[in-house]
Amino acid sequence: MPASTARRTPADKHDERRRALAESALRTLGDIGYARTSLREIANNSEFSHGVVHYYFSDKLDLIVHCVQHYKATCVRRYDGVIADAGTVEELVDRFAAKLLETLTDEAPMHRLWYDLRSQSMFEATLQEAVHAIDRTLEAMIWRVVCRAAELSGSEPALSPATTYGMLDGLFQQALLGHGVGSPDALEQLDRQVREVVPLLLVAPG
Repeated sequence: MPASTARRTPADKHDERRRALAESALRTLGDIGYARTSLREIANNSEFSHGVVHYYFSDKLDLIVHCVQHYKATCVRRYDGVIADAGTVEELVDRFAAKLLETLTDEAPMHRLWYDLRSQSMFEATLQEAVHAIDRTLEAMIWRVVCRAAELSGSEPALSPATTYGMLDGLFQQALLGHGVGSPDALEQLDRQVREVVPLLLVAPG
């Protein structure tokens, strides 16, 4: 039977509905944050009833973690495209910086939600496993960018994956904060910082 006409299983349909609910919920979550969002609030701002939302997600935490996992997985695939399309280290840095600025500008609420969730995980043990898994996925994505830059430039990564991720994630978070309060040079500063930092993440083999 062709894949396009294969019958979907109940599990497939369940996963599809969870994805649809997550995409709808992301808008509300990004606007008002983790602490102020309830399942009822999400339902009131979507085409789904409170009962439907509660059927597919056991509680707010279950829904929010699923939302962030879904969004961050999409982000990672975008950066994989940046890596695949770059032919020189200069082009890679240009594309990487441009993608960071684009996602910060277009999807700031989603990034605020992620940092909100990560902060909450320091106080809610039930969040820690999911947040740690997402962090490791993002760290691996950044590491692929740096390894590709090293390959294109004939060099080697200078720092560990965790240190590299911490540096670039810190720059991105600071730019997000600046952009959120209307700082006129937040994006320009992030672009400049990325171009300054990436060469520092590489070292000549020796």
